[in-house]
Amino acid sequence: MIVRFVRSEGSVEEVRGAAGDRLLDLAQAYDLPLEGTCGGQMACSTCHVIVDPVDAPRLPAASEEEEDMLDFAEGAVATSRLACQIVLDESLDGLTVRVPASARDARR
Repeated sequence: MIVRFVRSEGSVEEVRGAAGDRLLDLAQAYDLPLEGTCGGQMACSTCHVIVDPVDAPRLPAASEEEEDMLDFAEGAVATSRLACQIVLDESLDGLTVRVPASARDARR
């Protein structure tokens, strides 16, 4: 499956993933600037991405906990999601997400 990450400066990184891969893990494997320091435990909003509005309906609804975490994400919009909560399956092939300018990677 292909996922397109649009970086804040506009370049597009197409990455390959498999069913069951979390979007955050793919971003980190391809050296994209998503921190994700909470390890998927919903204790932060550092893996915030903005899903392309055309693709947003293909995702399951955000949980109440995810919505709460997105309240802390800088630059959140209606299609914002946490990359740690997006798990790939065939229905998400071709998904496009934007990495906000506020994204950073604490591993560097």
